[in-house]
Amino acid sequence: MARQLGLTTVTEQEENAVTVASAESGDPRALLRRIAQQRAELDRAESLSVRRARNSGLTWQEIAGVLGVTKQAVHKRYGRS
Repeated sequence: MARQLGLTTVTEQEENAVTVASAESGDPRALLRRIAQQRAELDRAESLSVRRARNSGLTWQEIAGVLGVTKQAVHKRYGRS
């Protein structure tokens, strides 16, 4: 579900995202739960994006460069055994 804020549409997920500013206040337990949820969602999105990048012909080196890690690290995490 998205809602309109001025000229920008904000999804519920974006509205609940933990930012540095929001981490400075509020219930620490709730913030940590939200951070864990966001981390899991980002991991799934990264995995899907790496798979799509490989399927579209990007090399491990190119993917690693975009992610800011070594070729070996990205291949170890996402390469097929």
